[in-house]
Amino acid sequence: MNSERILDWDGSLNARDLGGLRVGTGRKIRWGAVVRAEDPAALTAAGWSALQQHGIRTIIDLTGDDEEEPDTAPRPPELTTVRLPLDNHSDTEFWDRWGGGISCTPLYYRAFLDRFPRRTAEVCEAIARAEPGGVLVHCGGGRDRTGLIVLVLLALVGADSADIADDYALSHVRRAELCTRVGLGDDTPKIEQLIAEHGTTAGDLIHEAATSRDMAAYLRSGGLSDADLTALRDRLLD
Repeated sequence: MNSERILDWDGSLNARDLGGLRVGTGRKIRWGAVVRAEDPAALTAAGWSALQQHGIRTIIDLTGDDEEEPDTAPRPPELTTVRLPLDNHSDTEFWDRWGGGISCTPLYYRAFLDRFPRRTAEVCEAIARAEPGGVLVHCGGGRDRTGLIVLVLLALVGADSADIADDYALSHVRRAELCTRVGLGDDTPKIEQLIAEHGTTAGDLIHEAATSRDMAAYLRSGGLSDADLTALRDRLLD
């Protein structure tokens, strides 16, 4: 994993650029196009400045209303924040089956994609239509909901599922540091045990989710237009 992708922004421990990831034959994700991270609310003034210097102009917030945290330092007014909570907990049938600890793992990825194509497409639409500059996508810890959207983006442009899985795994390393900083135990062993109890691995689950469908057709089924698909690919690819 290219260490240049990890972004050392003051107040953040799980921010990294998708730039440099291989896509198909001879192409890569464009540097500065999309950054994945945990909630940026803890960024200091220096952290926000570094985010802007990296070229970020739009923030896509996947967290729910009950997760909103006040910003530690003032969020620069030039940034556009788009709130699109990824989880629709009014669908109790789905979350009774896939919520709790399972939703903190890739165990729910394929089921989520099956159930919520419109919400997935809405997030991708927001990325496609963002103003020129970089887009930061985040949830609370920057791992699972963010990881699901990143999986869709990378699969759309032809990234290998093994590279998608490697990128996901890096969040465990960064999240362990985050947990240590705030005095919480690292949940990675618990997650690995839960996945193992289902007879699989995170890598296998990510491969399954990434290869289970034609991602362009899937996003069209959720309402994403061909123009937005083109804009999304143009934003992502070098």
